[in-house]
Parts: sequence; structure tokens; C-alpha cells
Amino acid sequence: MSEFHRSSNAKHGDPLPPDVALLRNHLATFGQEHVLQFWQQLDPLKQQALVRQVEQLDLKLFGDLYRNACTESPEASDGPDWESLARRAEPPNAVRLANWHDGATTSLGMTPTDARQRGIEALRAGKVGVLLVAGGQGTRLGFELPKSLYPIGPISQATLLQIHVEKVRAASRRYGVSVPLYLMTSPATHEATVRFLQQHDRLGLAESQLFVFCQGAMPAVDSQTGRLLLSDVGEIFMSPDGHGGTVAALAASGATEHMRELGIEQLFYLQVDNPLAPIGDPELIGAHLLTGSEMTSLAIAKSGPYDRLGNFVMIDGSLQVIEYSDFPADVAERVDDSGSLIFWAGSVAIHVFQVEFLRRAQALADALPFHVAHKKVPYVDAGGKHVTPAEANALKFERFIFDLLPQAQCPLVVEYAEQDSFAPLKNAPGAEKDTAEYVQRMLLAQHGRWLKAAGARVDEGVDVEISPLFALDAQGVAERIQPGERFERSVYLGAADE
Repeated sequence: MSEFHRSSNAKHGDPLPPDVALLRNHLATFGQEHVLQFWQQLDPLKQQALVRQVEQLDLKLFGDLYRNACTESPEASDGPDWESLARRAEPPNAVRLANWHDGATTSLGMTPTDARQRGIEALRAGKVGVLLVAGGQGTRLGFELPKSLYPIGPISQATLLQIHVEKVRAASRRYGVSVPLYLMTSPATHEATVRFLQQHDRLGLAESQLFVFCQGAMPAVDSQTGRLLLSDVGEIFMSPDGHGGTVAALAASGATEHMRELGIEQLFYLQVDNPLAPIGDPELIGAHLLTGSEMTSLAIAKSGPYDRLGNFVMIDGSLQVIEYSDFPADVAERVDDSGSLIFWAGSVAIHVFQVEFLRRAQALADALPFHVAHKKVPYVDAGGKHVTPAEANALKFERFIFDLLPQAQCPLVVEYAEQDSFAPLKNAPGAEKDTAEYVQRMLLAQHGRWLKAAGARVDEGVDVEISPLFALDAQGVAERIQPGERFERSVYLGAADE
């Protein structure tokens, strides 16, 4: 029984009446007693739910994180001194795109052909699964549903989730195995995502092929006071705990055990907002395997020093990512003798993990550092009024999965072309980049390149969208399209016969 509950004569199944005085004292110890300011307005079930929320929070941790975020003294903080680390950083050891073509042997002693063949072997052996992170909401896009359900297909209006699932299905078909999809939601997106999958027959995935699980959540605190924000009169505001929460969620959900039962040894990791992610790409998987890497990361070359991407760097011989918000401008601007950025490698949240490394990392999950973000968070004020702030008012604390890199053996970075791997949906219309219109242009441009490479003729002004179930990549298009085939009208090339 919880320390905040006392015995009662309540019938079995009824909510236990909480010891409000004990609960209030516990909150007051950490300056958070305001959480109970609307207690008398709550019915017993909502009181019980609020008690459960408080029980699950490490209030000392959030107090420490707030004080650390507010101090200017690195010595007073338990977190990394990112600015100091950035000034000691060197560019990462990486396979550069310019050297990554057939016939070229990289400094790691392999060619893309070698890597592709090794990746195909692993895929055909059923050793590879896909981990798709889909915890984000569509609020920033003016979209009320989870971002995964945003209709991004330029002609088909296929959702982000549908495009990723179709890539998994297409890879399964190509390699003759059932590639499992591990789909991580968040408390805010879980119910809507599961309902969508149920309504659409899991988008064609077999029941045994789909494993849906939910990540943890973290509260936000007022940036001026450090007090927990309330999303309603009886509810503490909570948001996903960052993709660093993946490690703990995999273990708690039973997903890692599920992988063990299936014999899955490698996981291809991506985030749902990027429909260009080359799911199951055999070259990336093969490079990962041939080098004995425990964690391999796809990188793109930054277009400028201030790109909003994490920076792959080497620090004291260890590969790490430093977020753009933690990277000093003068370091980001450094160039070599040719005028190229020294810190060129941008992280796009695409990785290949050894499953065994993730199992080992579960013991290290609490060691991952917290990153602080200053955000706009709607809240309930002292009068019970819902407030939507015009400016950032809160601190959110997240852990990032790339902070596992220093723990990984033989970590590897491989550069890919941005046009072939990265077009995230992040911004509402009107932004310069990463809007729905931008993502759709990138998708159509990629499909146009595939058609041109296959010898097809696409008339001026004609758009052709290609479902992964029609062709997974340029190779698939070449197998389906006859040289000289002409497209005179915009069209969606849908599912091939399975």
C-alpha cells in the first residue's frame, strides 16, 4: 500500500481515501504543495489519480534539475558542461559520402558492395527489426492527432505512419522474412495510435509483426519558480521523456524479450516525422555489422554552422552528439583550410543498434544526462483558469538516445545524402523548411530521381508519388518500370501485387 494511503472501510475496488496531510507534507518538502490547491474540487477518482501521479515523481530530482538549469556555474551542476566539451571536440571518424561508392574501399577496409551484401544476409536471416519512435503530437502543425497520423503523401494523403509501415512490409517481401516493427508511442499519442491501427487492420502488418509500447513521461516546471505545472485542476502536466526513454521502455514493455524470442540481433531506429528514412537499408546495416559497431549512426552534411541538428564529435577519443542548442557559435563556425565546416556531421536520429548493447544499456539508462529545453507549456493558473502562454514559460527535461554513444563499442558514423534520407515534418506552413509542403516536395523529388534512373519519361509539371509497396527504392523502380515509359499525368503508384 502506498505511503500516501491509509486504511479504510471502503469496499474492494473503491478508491482508497488518501492521507491528504501526509501528501501535502511530502509536496511541501520540495516546494510543490500547490499541486493540491484544487483538491476539494476533485471527485474521489480524480483525487486517486493525482495521488498516483505524485507517487511516481522523483520530486528531489526535478528540484535539482531546475536549480542546475538556473545556475551559471558548471561546478554546481550535475549535468555535462556542454560548452567546455564542445571546445575540446574534434570531428568524428566517419565514412564520408564522397568515398562511399562502388569500387571504393574506405579506411575501414570495406566497400559499399561489401556492406550491402552483409546487410542483405542479415535481413534475409531474419536478424533485423525496426524501432519506430512515434510519441510526438501534431500540435505544432495545427494538427489535433498524433503527428504519426498526419496525411503527408503528396497525392495519396498517406499518413507518416502508413509510409513507414509500408517500407517495413516492402522490406519483408524483398528479403522473404517477417521484419518486426516495434512502435513506441507516448502517453499523449498511445490511445489514438492504437485506435488508428485497429481501424486500419494494422496497416497490413501481421499481428505477430507489430509490437506497440508506450514510453515514459516527465513533468515540466515553471521557468521562474521551479513549480510543477498543472494541465488541469487535478492533473500534473506531463510530456514524453525524450527518446532517451526508449531504453527503459523497451525493457518495461517486454519488447527486448520479444526480440530475444524472435532472434532479432539488430534494430534499425528512426523517428516517425521523417518519411525519407531509408528503413532497413542494407548498406547501413552491413557497415554496422562489418565494423563490429554496437551503435551506428546515419549523418548528413550540415548546410551551415547553425543547422538545427545535433553535432557528431569526438571528445577524448569518444564519439558523442552535442545538440545544436548546446554548441557554441564560434565552435560551430570553425572551418578547415578548404573552407569546409570542421563539424560537418549532423545527426538525423537514424541509428542501427545491436540489441545486446541495448540490453546492456538498460543498466545505464539512469546515467544518461538530462537536456533542458525552454518551451511554451499551457497550464492552469492559481485561479483554475487555463492559460496558453505566448512566450516560453517552462523548462522540460529530456534524455536523448544518442547519449548512449560513449558507451558503445566501435561506434560508426556514415554520411548519406540529405535528399535521400532526411525530410522531417516539424513546422507549420510558412516556415522556411521542414513544413508539410517541403516534405512533400522532397518525396516527389526522390521518386522523380528513381524514375529518371530507371529510364522513365516524366512530363514537365507532372508529379509521381510511389508507394513503398510499389517500389521500396530506386532498385525496386527499375524492376517495375520499363525504360521509355512515359508519365503524362500526375499519379500515385500504389501497392504492387503481394
